[in-house]
Amino acid sequence: MSSLDTSPAKPGLRERKKQQTREAIARAALRLFAERGYDETTLAEIAEAADVAPRTIFAYFDSKEDILFSEEGGYLDELKRRLDERPDGSTTVDALREFVACMKSPDEDDKLRKKVIMASPGLQMKMRAHHAELEPMLAQSIARDLGTGPDDIRALLVAASMTAAFESVSNQFFEAESGGEPVTHEQSMAIIDEVLEFLRGGLEAIQRD
Repeated sequence: MSSLDTSPAKPGLRERKKQQTREAIARAALRLFAERGYDETTLAEIAEAADVAPRTIFAYFDSKEDILFSEEGGYLDELKRRLDERPDGSTTVDALREFVACMKSPDEDDKLRKKVIMASPGLQMKMRAHHAELEPMLAQSIARDLGTGPDDIRALLVAASMTAAFESVSNQFFEAESGGEPVTHEQSMAIIDEVLEFLRGGLEAIQRD
């Protein structure tokens, strides 16, 4: 996914130092994963590259996988907040469009992370597992739009379509397909917006039935 701009309040000195340490560990890990391979890189090597004690890593991350996919949890938490806190009259599509509007073009760390993941079938499976967490979250929100329970097959199908659209566009941004050029950030956001508008029409049709 792209970087997310949530414009949080400025943290205090202690929080800033902790965030700087967390970012230093993540950056060092990404560089080593790219240079040596994910499986070949040890936590001790990451600690040395980040100039921290090995035990310090566990104050911020549970494992190498947690380091690599640390951004995913933040995206899901922010989207869940937007879905849960959306006012009456605002739909899942509205919340998603606001979420997408806050997504910035991927930076070098985002691109490097994607490169590491795409080099490993095992990591690709783990990425899909992280993306799968999005689907039930969306289904619950869509069921709220429809005034039904989260097990409503219509909500589940629409949520699956939304999840597939996000994953497809995300992959297309980073990879050239059939020898072509990857889509730009602006193009990918426009594609997602078109898909969401299409799904909005379907949801409105269901609600009228």
